[in-house]
Amino acid sequence: MMEFLPLGMFVVLLALLLTGYPVAFALAGTGLLFTLLGSDLLPGLGIALPWEPSFRIARLNILPQRLYGSIMDNYTLVAVPFFIFMGTMLERSGLAEDLLQTMGRLFGRLRGGLAISVVLVGMLLAAATGVVGASVVTMGVLALPVMLKYGYDSRLATGTIAASGTLGQIIPPSIVLIILGDQMGVNVGDLFLGALVPGLLLGGAYVVWIMLVAWRRPLAAPALPDGADDSKDAGSLPGAVIRCLIPPLALVAAVLGTIFLGIATPTEAGAMGALGASLLALAYRKLNRDNVMAVADTTVRLTAMVFTILVGATLFATVFSAMGGTWLVEDFLLSLPGGTAGFIFFVMLTIFVLGFFLDFIEITFIVVPLVAPMAVTFGLDPVWFAVLIAMNLQASFLTPPFGFSLFYLRGVTPAAIPTGAIYRGIIPFILIQLLMLGVIVALPGLVTWLPSISGS
Repeated sequence: MMEFLPLGMFVVLLALLLTGYPVAFALAGTGLLFTLLGSDLLPGLGIALPWEPSFRIARLNILPQRLYGSIMDNYTLVAVPFFIFMGTMLERSGLAEDLLQTMGRLFGRLRGGLAISVVLVGMLLAAATGVVGASVVTMGVLALPVMLKYGYDSRLATGTIAASGTLGQIIPPSIVLIILGDQMGVNVGDLFLGALVPGLLLGGAYVVWIMLVAWRRPLAAPALPDGADDSKDAGSLPGAVIRCLIPPLALVAAVLGTIFLGIATPTEAGAMGALGASLLALAYRKLNRDNVMAVADTTVRLTAMVFTILVGATLFATVFSAMGGTWLVEDFLLSLPGGTAGFIFFVMLTIFVLGFFLDFIEITFIVVPLVAPMAVTFGLDPVWFAVLIAMNLQASFLTPPFGFSLFYLRGVTPAAIPTGAIYRGIIPFILIQLLMLGVIVALPGLVTWLPSISGS
């Protein structure tokens, strides 16, 4: 009977999640419940169990020890609040608005140019901020009315904004990659290097799709008419490009460059990025009390959410492992048909399906600790496997019914545009992401090349 306890943990966890109970507390509560069932406490109270306890109450001190060792004493995870602060401060400094106006002036005269501008701004914001909610909402408020005003198809406009806003999950510096690096024991700098080319290729694939739509359906993505300029600043375009692009790109290059060159750890680079973002906000005259308080509030809330889920997931994983659950998972994965290919397909399919219902943080903390050791068993490169997971996790922001980017965009989209149009508009971009998954599987060198030449 004892071997069924790990399976029971997943059944109880699923039942709690389906009721809408917070994931962090569902994970922690399930772990504590099965700690009780798997110990000798219930027999000590005179309650008969149909199985022999697997570990004793005396060993419950492994829980605080594990939590302290994996979270409180983890230097890598300190990078999370630094990068959140950096991204939020840059977002509050008006970076997105300036970039959208400048890119609109650069590409607006091209057919599909406004949509291309949104993708390029999404890529720049991904490298500079990485805050998905802020990117989607900002571009939805600023770019969507202009696109609709000039006759863009609502499905193309909303799909482009939602997809572009999620690029911060794969283009470094990315919170997803930091968490994956911690959970898989992989160097975060190597993950940043490995994800750089696939992230840029994904943004490029979005641009190619928009150009194809504009070529096949000119009325869906028209060029701006002569004389149309919705920007506040009608001055020199080269000057606007230099003023809007150079400072944030220089900051991103400094942050990533110090990591790639081995000068600083991700945590140290994140601290430098937070300071640099504050200095840029000061230069833009946006470093006021209200903005600082708003940035601090967002940083604390997002960091607390990440670490609360991590505490629950760590407790769940510790109890699951103590009950022999890892052996059950290993036996199941090793018995899958197709060997390594079957393992990759099953893991990617599982993560993709879970993305319809769970957040990327929850998927990372629940699934990755179970499958990462098996990836090593199958001889897979851990950096490549982590980037593959990150690309898959990005889709969790776009897949209905619980895609967070869709929720963010729905909140700023005119009521005249139905939710169904937003869902239909995102389908091509989800398919592009799945195509990129296939490209990474077929061409692993896209991920492994930069880490291999960096010498890290």
